[in-house]
Amino acid sequence: MNRHFYISNNLDDLESLELKLETVGISSTHSHVLSLDDAQVAAHPNLNEVEAVLRTDVVHSTKIGAVVGVIAATLMLYIVTLLGWAQQTTWIPFVFLAIIMVGFFTWEFGFIGIQKKNNRFVRFEKALKSGKHIFFVDIEPEKDKLLSDILKNYPKIKNAGDGPSVPQWFIHMQDSFKTFTKIMP
Repeated sequence: MNRHFYISNNLDDLESLELKLETVGISSTHSHVLSLDDAQVAAHPNLNEVEAVLRTDVVHSTKIGAVVGVIAATLMLYIVTLLGWAQQTTWIPFVFLAIIMVGFFTWEFGFIGIQKKNNRFVRFEKALKSGKHIFFVDIEPEKDKLLSDILKNYPKIKNAGDGPSVPQWFIHMQDSFKTFTKIMP
């Protein structure tokens, strides 16, 4: 999937674009709006705002913390093996310590990440502070031409580049959840 970013100062245009995308088969779960004015975005019911947790770098930092934790735990277990401490007692306390280390580093890096802005949105900070809104859409490469054709009808919406997308299975999971919540009471 490809993620395309667009900048606009008009939420009505973005909502109209979102509705047009839905009419050609691009689900609303594929697009989101990032704005510093959440009240204005909430006033447009057809727009999906970026969830608060995804505005931070918690997901990215937590992944890094998990990797650091696994490396630290592996290093600790290697040192225990070299020094022969496990033969003097048992492996149980050291394995338990390794699990705690992975958990601690994962939690700590996630805690640091929740205090930072999402690294994927940092490049839009100036535009956001000037009152503009960032619209991004995740689509399959074969639908790129369709998207560019639709955007020709919206001259005030400016292209802001591309970036990494979320996995396609995640978007399908969001679609399924949205369908489930509509069906269930």
